[in-house]
Amino acid sequence: MAQARRILLKLSGEALGADASGADSFGYRAETLAGFVGQIREVVELGVQVGIVVGGGNLFRGATGALSGMDRATADSMGMLATVMNALALKDALVRAGVPARVQTAVAITHVGEAFERDTALRHLESGSVVIFGGGTGNPFFTTDTAAALRGAEIGADLLLKATKVDGVYTADPKKDATATRYASLSFDEAIRNNLAVLDTAAFALCREQKLPLVVFDIFKPGALKRVVMGEDEGTRVTP
Repeated sequence: MAQARRILLKLSGEALGADASGADSFGYRAETLAGFVGQIREVVELGVQVGIVVGGGNLFRGATGALSGMDRATADSMGMLATVMNALALKDALVRAGVPARVQTAVAITHVGEAFERDTALRHLESGSVVIFGGGTGNPFFTTDTAAALRGAEIGADLLLKATKVDGVYTADPKKDATATRYASLSFDEAIRNNLAVLDTAAFALCREQKLPLVVFDIFKPGALKRVVMGEDEGTRVTP
């Protein structure tokens, strides 16, 4: 039996373009999208309500644009539009797989998706549709991590899930330090104190304040999302 009634899944844009090894590329990989959709469908079939915040890094990153000399607010606005494109791609893949899905955007784009409205989002979730939130928070200078924490709190999610290419939070970078070990669980205070870059500070603070637990897990492991939702030992659980 699922341990969560409603979840908010944070999916990076880079993940949409990554191959089975996790190597990033520009755009999308059909097989990667199909793998994610299969995992999402598994938890929907358990009766879990699923909201998703998707990043835009496979198309454009606001911070990168700013580093090249572009105005940061302008660059972040472009990044928000990239997340809307990814939301549409994910919705299309879900619908083609037989999973009802809706897109809501924090930036108004007529004929592309609904403007974000909490009550409408809740009705979609309760009717069995996956709701994909594009456009970040709708404001520059905020990451999609913060958008995920915000939307998770707004929809009353039981669990925030951050899908990554690593199977949890480690004491150090496991690619650089062979002695690094995975945390099975830790608190938000511990994560902040140990400077574990799991979420940005604003997202951490919001999760802690709203008592919204977080699980960091490897989305590229088949069945990992279902195991997290079922409460099995998968990834790292971060609690308030």
